[in-house]
Amino acid sequence: MSIINLSAWEITEKVKNKELKAVEVVEAYIARIDEVDGTLNTFISTEKERALNKAKEIDEKIANGESVGKLAGVVYALKDNMLVTGTKTTCASKMLENFESPYDMTVHSKLEAEDAILIGKANLDEFAMGSSNENSAFGDVKNPWDLERVPGGSSGGSAAAVAAREVSFSLGSDTGGSIRQPASLCGLVGLKPTYGRVSRYGVVAFASSLDQVGPFTKNAKDAALVASAMFGQDEMDGTTAPKGVEDFFGNIDENKIKEMKIAIPTEFYANGISDEVKDKVMAAVKALEEMGATVEEISMPMTRKALPAYYVISSAEASSNLSRFDGIRFGYRTDEFEDLDELYTKNRGEGFGEEVKRRIMLGTYTLSSGYYDAYYNKAMQVRTLIKNEFENVFDKYDVIITPTSPTTAFKIGEKSDNALEMYMADICTVPVNIGGVPALSMNCGFDSNGLPIGLQMIGNYFDEQTLFNAAYALEQKLNLNNVSEVI
Repeated sequence: MSIINLSAWEITEKVKNKELKAVEVVEAYIARIDEVDGTLNTFISTEKERALNKAKEIDEKIANGESVGKLAGVVYALKDNMLVTGTKTTCASKMLENFESPYDMTVHSKLEAEDAILIGKANLDEFAMGSSNENSAFGDVKNPWDLERVPGGSSGGSAAAVAAREVSFSLGSDTGGSIRQPASLCGLVGLKPTYGRVSRYGVVAFASSLDQVGPFTKNAKDAALVASAMFGQDEMDGTTAPKGVEDFFGNIDENKIKEMKIAIPTEFYANGISDEVKDKVMAAVKALEEMGATVEEISMPMTRKALPAYYVISSAEASSNLSRFDGIRFGYRTDEFEDLDELYTKNRGEGFGEEVKRRIMLGTYTLSSGYYDAYYNKAMQVRTLIKNEFENVFDKYDVIITPTSPTTAFKIGEKSDNALEMYMADICTVPVNIGGVPALSMNCGFDSNGLPIGLQMIGNYFDEQTLFNAAYALEQKLNLNNVSEVI
């Protein structure tokens, strides 16, 4: 089998056993990037020389009989809102097109310590705001399954890079579905961890109380392996939870499905979800039931309020977080201005794209005097009710299963002129971020156009292991985790 078609766990196993050299692995991925990235536009920048140097170090360690990390030889990409010393971090924005990272994000440091190999920074919706990767200052990303369609967003470049086999895995950030939705549209496993499981230090903030970093992988075992390397408390991030490192990969057990109680919330299968998506998700649920899981239909009425609450909360936090980008201390600076007011106005007006400006204005409005109680405070009250609803469900059930995206990948430009329709693409994913619970998206079949359909598994707080077990069991049953026929 070609190197680029191997799973991450297979690659590191072969590198450690001297069946492959890490340099061979990197060279195979460089060749693949050179072959397809001009078409897909997944990368904003690549670090090919850096990757080759890291691979040589790994090969020397193995040749000398030294121990290597659990991801030795595995090539990955980071979403370009994540800081790595010696690289640019643009957030796909004109505002930061020349910004050089002054330090490393914690998760990157963890992956480097486990001998994973960074090869580039992936394209995204500007400042992680979008559901289609059409909001990048560096151009649209194409979906490897159909070049006329979007890969999803905001982590579209990260998803497309894995689906097109340009990297073994990648990292994205998920504020309202920005890992799971592109994973669904690109036929991958995408994990949004429990809030607090993963450090956000070194990630450019969109909405601090919602953002989480997570992996895109080809399958559940790879996701478990990467999660084992990147999870953990960080003294540089006070929001990380005091949880120890777990061996999710070593503890995967497909037989655990026989003990699971699965909830099917009717609200996630209502109008707006395509019939093909519903049918494939329910067929997958039936397969889990055949393997021994108990399945029951439930109601989660508060989740209907999640989408409006999310856009109020996330936009308010974005308005605050993005206020630092003023062109004075750093960021884009206009050439012509007459006074300080015009300088600020032009810096931000010219430096930010339309979607970012839309959310800043919405957030500033909802935080303003006279509107704070009516909008922001009310959204936070709804957030508490949604959290309570999740807690009540998980008193009785192990996993909640829903569609990930209402539809499969839509055409580029199809929704770009209708913000509300675009926002509806996140209707199944935003409740998870509002509640702070973990969720995993995986491929569960294909529509009539041959496009992948995503199934979302939602788990209890800090119980990612159950998600990995359930996803692995379903993969074995459906046998749909092969992406080798993509472009």
